[in-house]
Amino acid sequence: MLGSDLSNMAKKISYYWLCQILGWSAFILVYIFFYLTLRNRETPYFYEVLFLEAAIGFLVTHVMRSFIHRFKLVDKPINEQGFYIFFVSFVFAVIYAALGTTLERVLSFEPPKQAELALVNKILRAALGCFLFVLIWNLIYFAYHYIVRARDTQLDRVRLQSLVKELELKTIKAHINPHFIFNALNSIRALIDENPNRARNAITELSNILRSSMQAEKQETVPFEKELSIVKDYLALEYIRFEDRLKVEYQIDEDTLDQPVPPMMLQTLVENAIKHGIGKQISGGVVKVVSDFRNNFHELIVQNTGHLNGYVNTGDGFGLSSTRNRLQLLFGEKANFEIRQVDSGLVEARILIPVENI
Repeated sequence: MLGSDLSNMAKKISYYWLCQILGWSAFILVYIFFYLTLRNRETPYFYEVLFLEAAIGFLVTHVMRSFIHRFKLVDKPINEQGFYIFFVSFVFAVIYAALGTTLERVLSFEPPKQAELALVNKILRAALGCFLFVLIWNLIYFAYHYIVRARDTQLDRVRLQSLVKELELKTIKAHINPHFIFNALNSIRALIDENPNRARNAITELSNILRSSMQAEKQETVPFEKELSIVKDYLALEYIRFEDRLKVEYQIDEDTLDQPVPPMMLQTLVENAIKHGIGKQISGGVVKVVSDFRNNFHELIVQNTGHLNGYVNTGDGFGLSSTRNRLQLLFGEKANFEIRQVDSGLVEARILIPVENI
């Protein structure tokens, strides 16, 4: 119970007052220790003078702290703070010495030999000793504020980066899903008059895709198995439109099914393969999806019949750029995305996601 009360009391005391109390208490204890262990003879009024100096030091450093805050010295450029530390330490060391010396003389705590010295002379001599204590106090105080300010700046930077990352990811997702829905609706529209039964099947496929897509929006990553399911639904929907012009192949390592991937990313690549590859081939072509482990990476590959010229250089734009952005935002610099012409009739989009960072 007592320990709990002390803990609650400590929480109510600010770090500054806690350090002041502990610091000047340590000052008293250290002097008493050396006095008891190293003294050759007793010093008159030792304890009285010691406690008086500690009390004055407590008061003077507190006033000095107010002075530092009043003129915002801790906010000065770091290359100027050294001058202010020494200047303030010297001024308040003189004040500290003057108060202590004057009160010792008024309270008659001075040894006879020291009482004979002139007051100004004694203050200057005492100021040299006080300067070291005040300087150490200031060095600790300024260093603490420098560290706190640096930490707060770093935290603000992390919060800002996190906010930017969140906004970018939401923006990317907001662009991806309308783009996908638009293409899917076009596929369904093409079937309504031609084959109503197939159109109804296409609507069922689309509802499955949209349901999975809406659930994927809640997470930054999803298991690859879930993403693959969306891709299969999408390709099944596109097969209704392309029929025998579209051939689909899968080469999936089952061990990769539980690996996290950004939602709708693989679907975007497959969509690009259909739009810019198969859709531009009179005789259609092949879309192949590969998932495997390569070294410490989860490798995803989408291959399609077609040519790069015509959409990579001019840019389909958002689908491919968003893939790069999402990989960088979620997995850092180790993640990689590239799209290349494998041979005269085959395009390959390749994603590497670092397994150790997932």
